[in-house]
Amino acid sequence: MGRGSSGPPTTAPAPRGTVRQRIDRFVREVAKFGAVGGAGLLVNLLVFNLVRQVTDLQVVRASVIATVVAIIFNYVGFRYFTYRDRDKSGRTREMSLFLLFSAVGLVIENGILYTATYGFGWDSPLQSNIFKFLGIAVATLFRFWSYRTWVFRALPVREPVAGPGPLPEDGGRRPRQRVP
Repeated sequence: MGRGSSGPPTTAPAPRGTVRQRIDRFVREVAKFGAVGGAGLLVNLLVFNLVRQVTDLQVVRASVIATVVAIIFNYVGFRYFTYRDRDKSGRTREMSLFLLFSAVGLVIENGILYTATYGFGWDSPLQSNIFKFLGIAVATLFRFWSYRTWVFRALPVREPVAGPGPLPEDGGRRPRQRVP
């Protein structure tokens, strides 16, 4: 058969139910990530403002302390809530990658705050909180991608066990054998 023929397609599209299930799983993952991330955001901002009020540390140093506290908080939330169903076999690898990608997120988050504070002189408490929040938002996009892709890997999808196939025309009954 040539092009444009009504013959069978060479690759079958994924069944609608499968695509729908994947979208539903992704939406649940984003919601759980957002719940943990939202709580981590509150921890981050509360610690940041507390450190700024109680100490004389510079803005970015206070932010780094707050980010480290939030990273620890978030790991517990991600491991035991968001990604609790993911592979748990390589905890050392998981923790190493989590810390690596969290450190990159820390640099993104605090790099934005550093640029606003020291590059543009925007260092009032309100401006610091705005740019801290903006840095967290940008770093969160990176963290979501990296954590779900590299750190908390999905377990391999199990193929359903194939049954005995279709029944023969006689309903699957075998003829009786006589025992002598």
